[in-house]
Amino acid sequence: MNIYDFKMKTLEGKEIDFKQYKDHVLLIVNTASACGFTPQFTGLESLHKEFKGRNFEILGFPCNQFQNQDPGNADEILNFCQRNYGVSFTMFEKIDVNGDDAHELYKYLKSEKSGLIGKDIKWNFTKFLLNRNGEVVERFAPSTKPEKIKPYIEKLL
Repeated sequence: MNIYDFKMKTLEGKEIDFKQYKDHVLLIVNTASACGFTPQFTGLESLHKEFKGRNFEILGFPCNQFQNQDPGNADEILNFCQRNYGVSFTMFEKIDVNGDDAHELYKYLKSEKSGLIGKDIKWNFTKFLLNRNGEVVERFAPSTKPEKIKPYIEKLL
């Protein structure tokens, strides 16, 4: 199994085949609309705009597993992200990242790179950085601001 084996739907309901991300550097983030880290959308959008034309993509995955911080439906989440933070990177349907119902994508990511508390996702805005070969090369804590990830992205590009 690798990252290119996945197909997932965006918040708009469009199915995306991850094969389209071959030769791209990816930053995969579990997000939430009502979290103390939600303002990180601003930094994520800045990274997206800065590296957009260089085979770099940010993939956002809303998650409601951490204190019910993203209870909205797809339209509400999308509108919130666009209205409040100008998010233009791809946001996917809401998923679970931990537990029995964790999405296969997150099972895969966690198996590739553990965090400080082991394999589980600690909180919203945990970030996985993948190189152009689809390999998970870094995992960043929720508290790591997107601007701190910029040098890692530049190195991979």
